[in-house]
Amino acid sequence: MSKQTVIVDGQLLSIEDICAVAEQKQTLALSNETTFIRRIDKGAHFIDTLLQEEGCVYGVTTGYGDSCTVSIPLQNVAELPKHLYTFHGCGLGKHFASEQTRAIMLVRLNSLAQGFSGVRYLLLQQITGLIQQDILPLIPEEGSVGASGDLTPLSYLAAVLAGEREVLYQGKVQATADVFKQLQISPLVLKPKEGLAIMNGTAVMTAVACLAYQRAAYLSQLCTRISSLASVALKGNAYHFDQKLFSVKPHNGQIKVAQRIRLDLQLSAAAPRNDSRLQDRYSLRCAPHIIGVLEDTLPWCKQFIENELNSANDNPIIDAEGEHVLHGGHFYGGHIAFAMDSMKIVIANLADLMDRQMAQLMDPKFNHGLPANLSGAQAEQAMLNHGFKAVQIAVSAWTAEALKNTMPASVFSRSTECHNQDKVSMGTIAARDCIRVLELTEQVASALLLAVVQGVELRAKQQLLSPDLQITVTQIREKVEPLITDRAMEQELRLVLQLIRERHWSLYE
Repeated sequence: MSKQTVIVDGQLLSIEDICAVAEQKQTLALSNETTFIRRIDKGAHFIDTLLQEEGCVYGVTTGYGDSCTVSIPLQNVAELPKHLYTFHGCGLGKHFASEQTRAIMLVRLNSLAQGFSGVRYLLLQQITGLIQQDILPLIPEEGSVGASGDLTPLSYLAAVLAGEREVLYQGKVQATADVFKQLQISPLVLKPKEGLAIMNGTAVMTAVACLAYQRAAYLSQLCTRISSLASVALKGNAYHFDQKLFSVKPHNGQIKVAQRIRLDLQLSAAAPRNDSRLQDRYSLRCAPHIIGVLEDTLPWCKQFIENELNSANDNPIIDAEGEHVLHGGHFYGGHIAFAMDSMKIVIANLADLMDRQMAQLMDPKFNHGLPANLSGAQAEQAMLNHGFKAVQIAVSAWTAEALKNTMPASVFSRSTECHNQDKVSMGTIAARDCIRVLELTEQVASALLLAVVQGVELRAKQQLLSPDLQITVTQIREKVEPLITDRAMEQELRLVLQLIRERHWSLYE
């Protein structure tokens, strides 16, 4: 089946569009409609006109940031973009993964396609061509304060467009110049506003936020399914998820989670009541209230992210139609910073929830008759085997690290660049933190998923499971055998983790 195509034409793109191209599930095309091309090129022509009239345009006939009072003679204006991306080539840390880099490039392309950045259509074509051929700039993760946009990381995109620095191509890090020569790609000589237009925006934090959103949405569903299995394994009271109960506290997200668990447990108004254990511990009873916060967070995070994704967010804004140059601060990543700081807190709460469910499953004082540490060993072998004992310790470590990383990045603004950038968003750090919390929470989920399946099997309840829960148990057992005698679990945990990150299992509609 052929891949669908995401078309960049200045119209709205969704988080799903960005993720689909980033994961190479859909291809990318740039509109070649005459009206679109003319609208983009009109901004570049307007900049040229201003230069001919010797108008003063920030970043075109002036220096950058605090250096905006420095006038650039017209004969030197053409050199300025190269200086901009050159002196910003100081990023450090790990490099963004291929998926993240594709998302960054597409998000920046979409912003430039709004037609308010004063760049040529040719520049949009160059970015599109790199994505289509999977020529990915090697972009360090660290070095952005999130206002004046993602200057340092995006300088690596600007430099690659001009044929400089390094790219990842066909699985190898190579000099951009060599790849361009091999593929007969002409490096761009950036026009006066183009270096600033590429770099002075929120593409990195927004791209990472798109990917974080998608992972968070899936993790919410997975944590719900795990909670349903945990309720079965721990002989939980299914009526904690009663429809009438949740109607009196009508947060949409927790109502949705409770409904999913009800369906998983086959609980209906007609079912005979069996709630001999009056109240379960909070990590079962309050699962909808905890997971529901994430479900209620996702819609407004989506609004924040997609508004940013479909905005012109550089400076200055070029209104070619009205012939205005509008100086402002649209590069400020405050909305993404807040969304990511908020999301990482609710995600870490999922890690904490699952850690507590894991603790109940392991401890014979609380697991209602299951063997200690969910050991599957029998008779004389029982004393030698340790079940999920070490896995639980690892879960505690991952949870603690996730919780530690919930400190909001957005409150750590630092005044920089001669106090021109005296209040900054830290949006990119917030987004990277959110990814790290997601990684750790996915690790917790991979461990608990194996544990709850073993718990259900030890309880000998498989035949009583709903079809959906039975499917999940079967899918896990297709990949990982029960833990009977001690074995190293690392590779199996890594396999389940990979499947989670690929969203391998369909969970809820």
